[in-house]
Amino acid sequence: MAESGKSTPTVIKKYANRRLYHTGTSTYVTLEDLAAMVQAGEDFVVYDAKSGEDITRSVLTQIIFEQENKAGAENLLPVAFLRQLIRFYGDSMRAMVPSFLEHSMHHLAREQDGLREKMSQTFGPTAFQHAMEEQVRANMSFFNEAMRMFTPFGPGGQPAADDKPAEAPAAPPATAPKGELDDIKRQMAEMQSRLEALAKK
Repeated sequence: MAESGKSTPTVIKKYANRRLYHTGTSTYVTLEDLAAMVQAGEDFVVYDAKSGEDITRSVLTQIIFEQENKAGAENLLPVAFLRQLIRFYGDSMRAMVPSFLEHSMHHLAREQDGLREKMSQTFGPTAFQHAMEEQVRANMSFFNEAMRMFTPFGPGGQPAADDKPAEAPAAPPATAPKGELDDIKRQMAEMQSRLEALAKK
């Protein structure tokens, strides 16, 4: 499994009792440990301790099986992909599948840093927060304009401090239904009354 230019892979031995022995650290390891080694980029091969057979493929497959069945874990392998993969076992194109998958995964791994950066820019942890902040600002602007439109006078019937006396309130959109405008006016008036009541407390 070791690629050219890389160090010799670590040897893992699997015994009849299904225990995995790490010859580098002289300790027993689990499938979770092997998964962590793969994720860390550490290469290894697994041999059957009794027969000496290379069983790396079956162990890696078992790791994938365990990862896919973790409670709450997000699955990597779609059902449609698994079905198609099984179909290829009896297909005449079977010989081409391993090299195709290997090439595809190699390309994905090579481009993953760029993909992470693009995903971070598009769907980064702060993207949603920024979008929400912009939406809140837009909503507040609309609310303030509506307050000026429907309640041009402040408490006590006096013009609001930021109103321009010479300017008439903007006319409501001609397309807005009269009943809807009346409802909005009523809601704004109720909100204004509540604000005035709170201010007097």
